[in-house]
Amino acid sequence: MQETPHQYTKRILSYVQGQKPLRVQQATVKKIERLIRPLTPQQLRKRPAPGKWSIGEILAHLAETELVGGYRIRMILSSNGTPIQAFDQNVWAENSNYARQDPRRSLETFRILRGANLALLKSLPRKKWRNYGMHAERGKETIARVAAMYAGHDLNHLEQIARLAKQSRRRGK
Repeated sequence: MQETPHQYTKRILSYVQGQKPLRVQQATVKKIERLIRPLTPQQLRKRPAPGKWSIGEILAHLAETELVGGYRIRMILSSNGTPIQAFDQNVWAENSNYARQDPRRSLETFRILRGANLALLKSLPRKKWRNYGMHAERGKETIARVAAMYAGHDLNHLEQIARLAKQSRRRGK
């Protein structure tokens, strides 16, 4: 059974409890680099099971999600209360052909976009963190909530990448 938007939000935010979202986001790229450094291109592209993403596909997803996040933040800043469209990550993965993208290039794209988004977030005056958008599935989301969601999203995928990297190293493939 698929998670409801409320269940997804609760799960993702649970990863961040007690942590500062921007610090989590700041550390993500370096953590990913350490995890994937010893892996071969084949290991990065190996799916753990049919229908499950490889590390490379997760990296492509992180890059595209960061692009979406940056757009959402900028829209909220320019028009408080703006609608935020949801998207189906599996449709995006198929349409953007995540499986054929270069995993290390995806990580570099993620690094660049994350740097730009963090610079923007760090520059915001405190009152702007209360600006919000209306997410199509999850309802009202402030900039602060969006930042926490992206930090939780990072931690969720870091766990996934760590698990897959460990499996790859054990198999030696």
